[in-house]
Amino acid sequence: MKDIVVDSNNIAYCGLYCGGCRKFLTEKCPGCQENEKASWCQVRTCCGDNNFQSCADCTFFDDPYDCKKLNNFMSKIFSVIFRSDRKSCLTCIKNEGYEKYAEIMTQKKRMSLAKGRLKN
Repeated sequence: MKDIVVDSNNIAYCGLYCGGCRKFLTEKCPGCQENEKASWCQVRTCCGDNNFQSCADCTFFDDPYDCKKLNNFMSKIFSVIFRSDRKSCLTCIKNEGYEKYAEIMTQKKRMSLAKGRLKN
């Protein structure tokens, strides 16, 4: 298994930190940025089409959850099952920057901030 390391390239387009994901760490997934098979992901497509590193760079919506590509049925289920909050992740990226966010997630050894938590 890989170690969790600080790498802003391991930040998914939706704000999750692939560097803290078990599938990424066991090399069963290349991570969002490198996953060419993830052409089904509307968030990935949108970010690529608009040259965004993630949804944190989006200029179309003030609140990321106003975006139906990011805030869809499957993401809501994912958020409940994994107690994750991509909005908090994206807010942290906007406030702290990509490198600091990668540091925070590496320190926490997580792929997402807990629901409703920006830093804890």
